[in-house]
Amino acid sequence: MLKVTFPDGNVREYESGVSSFDIAKSISHGLAKKVLSAKINGEIWDAHRPITEDSTIELKTWDDTEGKATFWHSSAHLMAEALEALYPGVKLGIGPAISNGFYYDVDFGDKTLVEADLAKIEKKMIELARQKNAFVRKDVSKADAIAYFEEKGDPYKVELLQDLEDGSITFYEQGNFVDLCRGPHLASTEKVKAVKLLSIAGAYWRGDEKNKQLTRIYGVSFPKASMLEEHLNLLEEAKKRDHRKLGQQLGLFTFSEKVGSGLPLWMPKGTLLRSILQDFLQTQQVKRGYQMVMTPHIGNIDLYKTSGHYEKYGKDSFQPIGTPKEGEEYLLKPMNCPHHCEIYKATQHSYRDLPVRLGEFGTVYRYEQSGELNGLLRVRGFTQDDAHIFCTPEQLREEFKSVIDLVILVFSKLGFSEFKAQVSLRDKEDRSKYIGSEENWEKAEQAIIETAEEKGLPTIVEYGEAAFYGPKLDFMVKDALGREWQLGTIQVDYSLPERFELEYIGSDNQKHRPVMIHRAPFGSFERFIAVLIENCAGNFPLWLAPTQIMVLPISDKFNDYAQEVLQKLKNDDIRVDIDLRAEKIGRKIRDAEVAKVPYMIIIGEKEQESQQVAVRRHGQGDKGTLTYEAFKQVFDEEFNQ
Repeated sequence: MLKVTFPDGNVREYESGVSSFDIAKSISHGLAKKVLSAKINGEIWDAHRPITEDSTIELKTWDDTEGKATFWHSSAHLMAEALEALYPGVKLGIGPAISNGFYYDVDFGDKTLVEADLAKIEKKMIELARQKNAFVRKDVSKADAIAYFEEKGDPYKVELLQDLEDGSITFYEQGNFVDLCRGPHLASTEKVKAVKLLSIAGAYWRGDEKNKQLTRIYGVSFPKASMLEEHLNLLEEAKKRDHRKLGQQLGLFTFSEKVGSGLPLWMPKGTLLRSILQDFLQTQQVKRGYQMVMTPHIGNIDLYKTSGHYEKYGKDSFQPIGTPKEGEEYLLKPMNCPHHCEIYKATQHSYRDLPVRLGEFGTVYRYEQSGELNGLLRVRGFTQDDAHIFCTPEQLREEFKSVIDLVILVFSKLGFSEFKAQVSLRDKEDRSKYIGSEENWEKAEQAIIETAEEKGLPTIVEYGEAAFYGPKLDFMVKDALGREWQLGTIQVDYSLPERFELEYIGSDNQKHRPVMIHRAPFGSFERFIAVLIENCAGNFPLWLAPTQIMVLPISDKFNDYAQEVLQKLKNDDIRVDIDLRAEKIGRKIRDAEVAKVPYMIIIGEKEQESQQVAVRRHGQGDKGTLTYEAFKQVFDEEFNQ
C-alpha cells in the first residue's frame, strides 16, 4: 500500500500501481471522466501512469492550465500522425502545447504547404481521433531510439536525442504513429472532438537562423464542438482588438524598418498616453517613499559582467559597442538594476536610512529574434517602470507586501479585475542557470511564498521560471476575452548586493549586506499598453484617454463659440481637440467615434444661442444639451471613478 496526499492535506491509501485515473474514479465517476492528467510530486504525469510510491497528487482537468496543455500536446501528436498519413516522408521537429493551442514544426521537403491544405489535415485528425487509439508510453534506450529515427530518416529527432541522457528517454505511440516525447498525454485520442488549424508560419529549426526553416502549423482543439465555435468567435473579437491595428488607427505608435525592427516610435497621442501612465505611477511611488533616478542607456561592459547579465544574456543581446580607446567596450543597457546598485553604493548608508527605494522609468534593450517580435508585446527596446528597494532582512516582508499593494492598485485603476500570482522558483534540477548561494535562494523563495500567503493572494507555483538572480512573484492578468498575460513582477535578490558589495552600517555598528527587491507593476510600458489596448478595445478610461473631448461645430458659423468652449475646457485642464473641417456633422461624429474619443461636444445654433453644449458619449449616443457647468460635473464624476 502507498499513501497519496491531496492538495487539502487529506491522505488516502491505495495499492501500489494505482493510477491518477483510478484515484479520481475512487472519488467519483464524474471526476474520473474529467481528469486529463495529474501532478504527481510536482511533475505532470499521464492520468493512467502507475504510481508506485507515496506521493502528492493534484488532478488536472480542462479547467486547469496543465490539463489544457496535456490535451493540446496530445493534439499536436494527432496532427503529426495525420501529416505522416497524408504526406509520407515528412520529417518532424517539435510539437509542444502553447498557451492557446499547439504547433508542430515540419520539414515537407520539396512540398510547400498552403492554407488550403489545412482543412484536409483537420479532417484526417478527426478521423484518427475517432479510432480511439490509446497513447502508450514506453521507456527506450538511447541507442534504440537513435536507431529508430535514423531508419525512419528523421534527422531532427536524432539531433534532439544527442542531447538526452540514456535512461531518461520515452516514446509515445498512438495508432501508427511513434514520437520521441516526455509526455504527458491523454488516455486516448477519443477526447479530441473538434480541431481547427489556424495558420502556417516559418520557423528556424531550434530558433537558429543558421538552420533550415521549417513549416510551423498552429492549431487548437477542444473536447466539444461548441467550445471550438466559442473560441473562434473570441479569435474574431481578438482581431478587432489587435493592438497593432488599433495602435495605428488611434495614432499611438508605429514601426519603421529604417529605424529598426522591434523599436517602436511613439506618436504624439501615444507619447501622451505613456506620460499619463507615468505620472500616475510616479505620484503613487512618491507617496510611498520612492526617489526617482535616471541612468544612461549604455554602460561599461564590466558593469554587466559584475551583475551577471553579460554572462547570461550577452550572446543573445546586442553586441558590445567598441570605443576609440583600445579594449574599451560598452553595452546597450539590458537591465536597470546594475546602475541602481551603483547609485546605492555612491552613498554610505546606516540601517536608519533603509529602506532606500530607487525608481526609474528606464529604457533597456534586448535583441529578440525577428520571428519572435510581435507589435508592442515583444520588442527590442522597451521602458520598464523599474524600481529597486534596498532594505534590511527584517524589513523584507513588509516592503514586499507594500509592493503587492501597489501592483493591485495599478491593476484596479486600469480595469484588470481578474488576476493570479505565479510564484516563479528555480528549476528543481538544473541550478546552472542561477547565481548566488543555496542558502540565500532558500531564504528568498520562502519569503515570497509566505508573504503571498499572508496577503491572501491566489497563487500557483512554477519551477524554472525564476530570474537568474532570484525568485519572483509574477502577476498573471486576465483580459476581457479571458486571455492571460504576465504583467507586473516582484523579485527578491540576495545575489546582486553581494556581487556589487553593497553595505549598510547596522545598529551594532558593523557592516551588513542589504536585501534587494526588484519590482515593476507594469512590467514594461510597451507590453502593458499593448495588453491595455486589447483589454479595453482602445476605449481608454476617461482619465487616461489622450483626447478626452472633441468639440464639433456643425458649420463654420459656430466656430467662434466652439473655440470659446474649447478654451474653457483647456482652462479646466481637460485634454480637448476641435474639428474645424468643412465636413458634415455626421462625418465629424463618425470620425470621432472611430478615434474612440470619450466625449463629443456638438455646437450648433441652439447651443450658441443658449450658451450650452450638446453632449454625446462614445458608444452610447446623445446625452442631451447641458450648461457647461452641468457637463463639467458629469465629466468630473466619471473622471474620478
